[in-house]
Amino acid sequence: MTLMAWTYAMVLLSFSLYLFIAWRSRVRDTSGFYVAGRGVPAIANGMATGADWMSAASFISMAGLISSMGYAGGVYLMGWTGGFVLLALLIAPYLRKFGHYTVPDFIGDRYDSRVARLVAILCAIFVSFTYVAGQMRGVGVVFSRFLEVDVNVGVIIGVAIVFIYATLGGMKGITWTQVAQYWVLITAYLIPAIAISIMLTGRWVPQAGLGAELKPELAGAAGVTLLEKLNLIHADLGFASYTEAFVGSWDRLNVFLVALALMVGTAGLPHVIVRFYTVRTVQAARWSAFWALFFIGLLYLTAPATAAFARYYIISSLNGTSAEQLPSWFVNWQKTGLVLWFDDGDGRVRYSAGADNEIFRNGALTAAELARIAQEHERWLVTGGASGADARAVLRAKKLSEPDRDIIVLATPEMAGLANWIIALVAAGGLAAALSTASGLLLVVSSSIAHDLYYRLLNPKATERQRLLVGRGVIGIAVVIAGLFGIYPPGFVSQVVAFAFGLAAASFFPAIVLGIFNKRVSAAPAICGMLAGLGFTAWYIIGCVFFGMPRWTLGLDGPGIDPQGIGAIGMLLNFVITLGLTPLFPPPSKAVQDMVDAVHEPESAGPALVIEAAPEH
Repeated sequence: MTLMAWTYAMVLLSFSLYLFIAWRSRVRDTSGFYVAGRGVPAIANGMATGADWMSAASFISMAGLISSMGYAGGVYLMGWTGGFVLLALLIAPYLRKFGHYTVPDFIGDRYDSRVARLVAILCAIFVSFTYVAGQMRGVGVVFSRFLEVDVNVGVIIGVAIVFIYATLGGMKGITWTQVAQYWVLITAYLIPAIAISIMLTGRWVPQAGLGAELKPELAGAAGVTLLEKLNLIHADLGFASYTEAFVGSWDRLNVFLVALALMVGTAGLPHVIVRFYTVRTVQAARWSAFWALFFIGLLYLTAPATAAFARYYIISSLNGTSAEQLPSWFVNWQKTGLVLWFDDGDGRVRYSAGADNEIFRNGALTAAELARIAQEHERWLVTGGASGADARAVLRAKKLSEPDRDIIVLATPEMAGLANWIIALVAAGGLAAALSTASGLLLVVSSSIAHDLYYRLLNPKATERQRLLVGRGVIGIAVVIAGLFGIYPPGFVSQVVAFAFGLAAASFFPAIVLGIFNKRVSAAPAICGMLAGLGFTAWYIIGCVFFGMPRWTLGLDGPGIDPQGIGAIGMLLNFVITLGLTPLFPPPSKAVQDMVDAVHEPESAGPALVIEAAPEH
């Protein structure tokens, strides 16, 4: 079978499975729609949480970041996985004991305030739409290459699938669909990594292959490890050592801030937190976090090996290659516009396949025009021709010589010459990763508006049928907005997702932690803290990324705070404002303080109970 036939088969089979599960799991009540009836087993919830959280950023982009950044890319591994430890210890069991449907539900009842609930709704929607932008971008990348359709068409197909199974089954359908999606994505990630590790080193464990010796016929000499070979190739080409930290914006301050923002952002993500409402008991919530870490670790501990394998194949297959000798994987991916080939031998820079990308159809481009276009579109520039070495130096100085990070994992099986069915399976895995997270995020938007805004604030007398109708209608609107974000993405997948983590860290994390552990904090300080943290973080990200605002250096030498790490500063600002204002306002009501005390009491036998606060004012 051809790659196209295999891809259609894998995608159709996996999509049919998702739709079948959604049909079998369809619900008719709000408990099933929002929290899956609180009956999901811990191990299944751990798988669903892993799929929900391991988005397109984890599957598609993270290995690409490590491949281009070297050791410094480990900040994403540390931040995202470390956040689950915080979630398991500080948040998940206590929020399950509260027993609500959503994070805004908890905020509204804990702080006994309609305004606090409304602010939490706005934060949840803002964070979710920022996050979902990265997922729809990932869907478009996969469809664009493997089904050879336009990126926009691929986004529309993904949007339609998510809409069907999210509206049919709500959280119940999404949960069991995500269990299936986890097995698809983890199988698709591990099989190529294991196969490539065996091909390069003879070791079937990718983590062992990362530090093992290359086969002599590949290394050119006995006893040369994969990382040593990469370092030698990099040195020959004039690049920094692969194992060195990326030089630029990733100084020690940024490594610390980005890791912290990702950690506390993970612990504040509304679509992850709501997963712990779907289990029966507090103990099951703790076990869900354990299983989620286990299932996530299977992919995350493999990502560095996949990144190194990809880097090896990229350089070895392209170094010293002319336009006529391009490997087939490069030719295939060049059609997407995500990787391009230029020849500057006559002093002009030309695109060798101009008909494939609208912006290059005008023919020859000057070096200045090329630099401008590359900066706008984040393409990978590979140069050839008589002055190729000089051109590489120019491109390296302009930071234009790195690949589009979103193709690394998807292209690696082709680079290694693996079977078509494996390449197609990776495509299905990438779609599973993106769609599983997108569905969870869209349900957060739906529940925030339908349950927290419509039912809890606007129409408390709404019937079950009315609430379900509003919830499904909101998903329909939200999925259209998500599709627009996929068609007009604000950045590459991992960058956009990191922004979402920063926004969650600056808004939700302090309000949740203080709400659980400090019963003296009342509504006004919490509201001010959330607004300040979210507003500050969003202002810095938008200003630096879209309006050229200079980065803050805090009086230190270095490139300034990266927008991906500013969420850590926003979180600290939130804590400072909330705790600083707390003594100036009266404490919460006795009912609220009793509710906080009850959450810290040992769990009784049987299911956790929903704890209701006094009526909001």
